[in-house]
Amino acid sequence: MTELEQLVFQQIRSIMGNEEQILGRKGTLLPLKKAIIADGDIQNVIDIVASDPALSAHLLWRSNTAASSSGQGKNRSIKEALIRLGQINIYRYAFSFYLKERLDELPHPYKKLVFGYWKLNENIAEDAMLCLKELEGVKVDADELQTIALFSVFGQIIALTAFAYLNAKAEQTIPLEVMKSIIDHEQQSLTLDAFEALQLDQELINEFLIAHNLNQSTNPNSAGLILRRVLSRRGLLLNPL
Repeated sequence: MTELEQLVFQQIRSIMGNEEQILGRKGTLLPLKKAIIADGDIQNVIDIVASDPALSAHLLWRSNTAASSSGQGKNRSIKEALIRLGQINIYRYAFSFYLKERLDELPHPYKKLVFGYWKLNENIAEDAMLCLKELEGVKVDADELQTIALFSVFGQIIALTAFAYLNAKAEQTIPLEVMKSIIDHEQQSLTLDAFEALQLDQELINEFLIAHNLNQSTNPNSAGLILRRVLSRRGLLLNPL
């Protein structure tokens, strides 16, 4: 990396750890995270989610998308959906929902670039659900697979978001080509830094590493192994086969 790229890289890593800059609408996400960490009453989690109708609708939609891919019946209520999802999947879905909302606030041209990656994330998640539907005898939780798929290009999204905030504060605009070069050469490092900085659950990280062929698994029911098929077909593996 050039001296400028090295400087920008370090500054981006610092911004990644600031949830206030990376995520929006923390009013719901923070108490949700605390409730899940406390491993308390599921009703408390339900009440927190229900306090945001947009989040509730999103979780119900995500859950029903996964249910249809696994041959399960649709959830008739948000309470039914949340009980079936489990606390870890609830938080992953909520995190991705609020991250998407935060991206809406980014200025151009970063917003356009980040949404390109976000659309790719969504397409990967759709492909993963189709892949699961086609497989027989695999006992993989559809929501677990879908939540992991929604983090497929997580590092690029978080890095570009951090770069947008960095440039907004900079006295002199940093060329976008600098960020593109960093992403091209430091995808793996940026992604692992983002997972660690934003304190996402270890199981998600482990399956992500399996999905990108950075770790291996002997578990035939690993969600990461299914996602690896999708990422490989798209040429997106951090460690190509």
